[in-house]
Amino acid sequence: MLRSLYDWTMRQASGPQAPRALAVVSFTESSFFPIPPDVLLLPMVLANRERAWFYAGLCTAASVLGGLLGYAIGYFLFETIGRWVIELYGLQKAFETFRDSYAQWGLWIILIKGLTPIPFKIVTIASGAAHFDLVVFVLATAATRAARFFLVAALIHRFGAPIRDFIERRLTLVTTIFAVGLIGGFVVIRYLLPSH
Repeated sequence: MLRSLYDWTMRQASGPQAPRALAVVSFTESSFFPIPPDVLLLPMVLANRERAWFYAGLCTAASVLGGLLGYAIGYFLFETIGRWVIELYGLQKAFETFRDSYAQWGLWIILIKGLTPIPFKIVTIASGAAHFDLVVFVLATAATRAARFFLVAALIHRFGAPIRDFIERRLTLVTTIFAVGLIGGFVVIRYLLPSH
C-alpha cells in the first residue's frame, strides 16, 4: 500500500495539478497521510526553480493547516481516530515517548521534530492529546515547517539537480544540522548574551 501511495504522489509532481497535489499532500501528511511533501516539493522546484518560494510557502501553509487537523484529532478524537492513525503506522512507542515529554519539552519537540522527516502527524496528534497551548503550537509549527520547506527549496534553487540526490539520501542530516544551528542560536540569545 505504501509503495502505491508513493508512486501516486510522484506522478502528481509532473501533472498539471502539481501545486494542488502539493497542498493536499502537505495538509494530509500533518495528520494522517504517510508520504512527506518533500517527494513532491523536490521535483517541482527542480522543474521550475523560479517558483521555488511559492512552492515552499504553499507547502508550509498547507502543512500548518493540516497540523491543526492533527491537533484537533488528538484533542477531540484521540480515543477513536487518533489512536487508529498512530496504530495504523506502528507509531505507538514513538507517540507515547512524545506525549510523556510534552509537559516539559512541548515547544522544543514541535520545533525539532517539525524540521525532520519523522512523521509530523505524531507531533500534531500528540500536541492535541496533551492539550498543548494552541497559539504556541501554531507559531512553532509555522516556524519549523517554513524552515524545513524553505531550506529544501533554497538548496534545490541554488544547486539544482546535483543536490537533489544528496537531499533525498541525507534529508535527516541536513535538517538536523539546521535544527542544531537554530536551537543553538536560541540558547546563545537566551543564556549567553547579556540582557539589556
